[in-house]
Amino acid sequence: MMEYKSIESSYVTISELMLPSHSNFSGKIHGGYILSLMDQIAFACASKFSGHYCVTASVDTVDFLNPIEIGELVTASVNYVGKSSMVVGIRVDSENITTGVSKHCNSSYFTMVAKNKAGENVIVPGLVLTCDDDLRRFFKALRRISDKKAHKNHEETFDYKSMEAIAELELYNVKILR
Repeated sequence: MMEYKSIESSYVTISELMLPSHSNFSGKIHGGYILSLMDQIAFACASKFSGHYCVTASVDTVDFLNPIEIGELVTASVNYVGKSSMVVGIRVDSENITTGVSKHCNSSYFTMVAKNKAGENVIVPGLVLTCDDDLRRFFKALRRISDKKAHKNHEETFDYKSMEAIAELELYNVKILR
């Protein structure tokens, strides 16, 4: 019998004060540091939902929307978990702890795979969708998965040496020397 869990059962939220050791020379937090935090959150969310150790299979579209400053509090929470291999949506907001002003800084989607002790893939619980936002997020995840498959198929079949492809490069700032 298939087990189903709510999206809420996967929620993970962390808050971390951004320190000078996390920043670059201009006082902005390194994107790589934020990605590392996001990977930790995705792991925690997927493991909590599935009840198993999880690994990152892919990271789709990391959008850095606003810089995060030293001294700001970063809060990231999971907004979606998919059905099979779990798709974990992460939103990163920062808050200036002296003014209370928050801003959306980053969004991304991590595909996580649940593993057993032997390192083999395991079945994860199904997902209970309870509101319009749940439906929207689920359908958007299906669309991203479909687009990713179409992109992969295009890459496998695209003839980059064809005359048409080479002619199209005239629209770009490149010079071909062969």
